[in-house]
Amino acid sequence: MSAGRSQHWTGGNRVELLENGEQFFPRVFEAIRTARREVILETFILTEDKVGLELRDAACEAARRGVKVDVMVDGFGSADLSAAYIEGLTSAGVRLRVFDPGKRLFGQRINYFRRMHRKIVVVDGETAFVGGINFSADHLLDFGPMAKQDYAVELKGPIVAEIHHFVLRAIALGAKGPGWMRRRLRATGHGVVKPGGETEALFVTRDNRRHTNDIERHYRAAIRSARERIVIANAYFFPGYRLIKEMRRAAQRGVAVHLILQGQPDMPFVRVAASMLYHHLLHAGVCIHEYLERPLHGKVALADDQWSTVGSSNLDPLSLSLNLEANVVVRGREFNQALWEKLHHLMQNSCRQVQAADLGEWSLWRLVRSFFVFHLLRWYPSWVGWLPRHVPQLKPLGESRPRGGSTQTDVA
Repeated sequence: MSAGRSQHWTGGNRVELLENGEQFFPRVFEAIRTARREVILETFILTEDKVGLELRDAACEAARRGVKVDVMVDGFGSADLSAAYIEGLTSAGVRLRVFDPGKRLFGQRINYFRRMHRKIVVVDGETAFVGGINFSADHLLDFGPMAKQDYAVELKGPIVAEIHHFVLRAIALGAKGPGWMRRRLRATGHGVVKPGGETEALFVTRDNRRHTNDIERHYRAAIRSARERIVIANAYFFPGYRLIKEMRRAAQRGVAVHLILQGQPDMPFVRVAASMLYHHLLHAGVCIHEYLERPLHGKVALADDQWSTVGSSNLDPLSLSLNLEANVVVRGREFNQALWEKLHHLMQNSCRQVQAADLGEWSLWRLVRSFFVFHLLRWYPSWVGWLPRHVPQLKPLGESRPRGGSTQTDVA
């Protein structure tokens, strides 16, 4: 978010866990259909399938009745939207922007680095959704064997005001300017949200300026302070050395540390990368569970009976060191218990626990490989700083030119 944003616990919230598209999409679409003033949506992937078409219809209907509708998609993740789809949105009054649109080389997308990977929806400044679920039909069970297992949260209460400020600032820095943001806040209720429950929450983001490691820091702090249990379910697992070290230390002091990782990955290299760490983790007492029903896309965790997080951030180099990410951290027993029940069910019914005997004997090649993996984990957070640090752009789609000035931004 802004350089000056301080992270603090906000009380008085209601936080509800949503599992997969079956729970997430109906809630979001209903919120958009009943919006009175404003809808702001950010997503990495928007696909022109039945989910994307329903989103288009709901957004267009809202815009036609006078609701301000802003949609931001990522130029890499949502590169294949047709001109007809874009025209359908913009002709209804939806303001559609693409984050860092990249040119293709021989038909291939090459703008891999520093993606806008967040998934956020804010409606009327009163209800927010944050998580890992994209607007794509592969988050629904009827998609088939490759349907993704994932999570999001619906939030009501004062934390929504912080998320609302954040997404407005992303638009303002992209094209409108700070004066526009102040006017928009005045027009949508000054960003004040009444208490909606009793849960404390924290909105944590990662960017390439001031908040470069905030999400990872919260993970490490939770692991370091855990006394009974830690459960991490993460789709793309190849974290840095310090996070691995905290997990090993927790297991060695008697904390039950469980990892739920992909056993049926949507990309083959995912399991290969994660499995390179298996010996190191198992030797310290970490329990590793491979989820086998379908691809795991979740980015959630819990510690003991209070701390939980749900969001867009994987535990890999892209999310921890390059992408723009957003997580909600929750402090409350009720939400922690709800997430524990979901993850415990996965471990008991849909996972295979990896045993040391499954990994085979140590060999010279494995020792050499472990040496290089160790040093890669130790140093990659500084190495990725060498990758291109271009200033990403927010480009309005369906407009001949941006309104209000420059389109450049390195926001959030």
